[in-house]
Amino acid sequence: MLPIATYAQNLTNLKKDGLEEVEQLSTQIHELCQKLWDFSEIALKENNSAELLINTLEKEGFSIEKGIAGMPTAFIATYGESEPAIGILAEYDALPGVGNENVPFRKKREDGVTAGQGCGHNLFGSACVNAAIALKALIQGNKIKGTIKLFGTPAEETVVGKVYMAKAGVFSGLDAVLEWHPGDETSAGYGKSLAMNNFQVEFFGQAAHGAADPWNGRSALDAVEMMNFGVNLFREHIYPTTRIHYVIPKGGEAPNVVPEYAKVWYYVRDTTRANVEKFYARIIKIAEGAAMATDTEYKITLITAVHEYNLNEPLILAVDDNLKLVGPPLFTEEEQKWAIELQKNTQKEEKGFLTTIKEIPKDWKTRLPEGGSTDVAEVSFIAPTVGFRVATAPFGVPWHSWATSASHGTVSAYKGAEVATKVLTLTAIDLYTNSDLLQKAKEYFREQTGGKVYSSPIPPEQQVMLPE
Repeated sequence: MLPIATYAQNLTNLKKDGLEEVEQLSTQIHELCQKLWDFSEIALKENNSAELLINTLEKEGFSIEKGIAGMPTAFIATYGESEPAIGILAEYDALPGVGNENVPFRKKREDGVTAGQGCGHNLFGSACVNAAIALKALIQGNKIKGTIKLFGTPAEETVVGKVYMAKAGVFSGLDAVLEWHPGDETSAGYGKSLAMNNFQVEFFGQAAHGAADPWNGRSALDAVEMMNFGVNLFREHIYPTTRIHYVIPKGGEAPNVVPEYAKVWYYVRDTTRANVEKFYARIIKIAEGAAMATDTEYKITLITAVHEYNLNEPLILAVDDNLKLVGPPLFTEEEQKWAIELQKNTQKEEKGFLTTIKEIPKDWKTRLPEGGSTDVAEVSFIAPTVGFRVATAPFGVPWHSWATSASHGTVSAYKGAEVATKVLTLTAIDLYTNSDLLQKAKEYFREQTGGKVYSSPIPPEQQVMLPE
């Protein structure tokens, strides 16, 4: 049931109806959270997860489009025909290698699944799908007018799904978009993200015996090392906000063989798309120079690229109001003991789950981004977009880890998904019924974008790289 909050008297009859619809979906919210956690399928391999959500929505009367933007696990579920059209984003991919039983200590899953919901996308997918179903019931009952579009967006962890969906134009025509994310705090989504280019550079040389005739070889690994050295020197000349990081997935086969093939994988990030493009261009020149110096050939593949998140103040304030109407998740004494044990086992302060809503800081507009990059950013340059976080893991535990995978398979986390379902539903009701809010959100969006039409950073001819 709804927690008692000082804001409860502000609930309209329509919002009470919306919350009642969510209450009726409580069991399904928990079941979908659990099933998606059981599947824990990684990016672009979320076959069972996508099928589960599609089947759930089909049973509710949504029309389904599958295989969106060349991705078998991407889909769109639509209900309604009138305006406004509100979109909700659903994610469901897991992370490789972080799987864990839902216990507060390190323990491999007994079912052999090695991936895990270390980012809580099982909760994300369940809450968003069920919010869409609750809104569908209100549309069907003639309590609100409009169209609800649920977007099944795979491969967020590789920052791919929404990028190629945006490039394909599937988010066009929306009046506003809602999303949320699991976290260790509950707050409106005022945090910024970084623009990013995710790319690989391959070098092609000539193999030779490392001792008998190395002069006949041209080392692709030398080229990778020269490129990395050049980039590391370049760090002196980038902005304080810039982040460049890399790994070498392929560096050769054996020490006594001059490597004829090597590959380095890079991310370059900054606070604006323009800065990313500027430094990406310089890094490409460094790669070219490394190929020339080592007499090798090279190939650059831009895997994916995103903007920074385009925040929308009117929608952030609306979400904040609805978070306060619903209240944060509430946890039992036993659940708090479980959280404290998990914190102890990850060497974090033993504070348990947080049960407060974090206030929006007055200086949020001037704060630098705190984290990484997200493909939600692409949607935010197509339509007014807003998100929020709900506490689903004990405060301070490492994210993208076994600890959060364990937490996101518990009833404690499912309570967070239930709160998120309610906040999504209430905020959508505001957008369907409050034309002034929707107008302000659109005006703010136009101010932030300067009226420019969205342009994908991905080359027009490039298709998504599907896993083998």
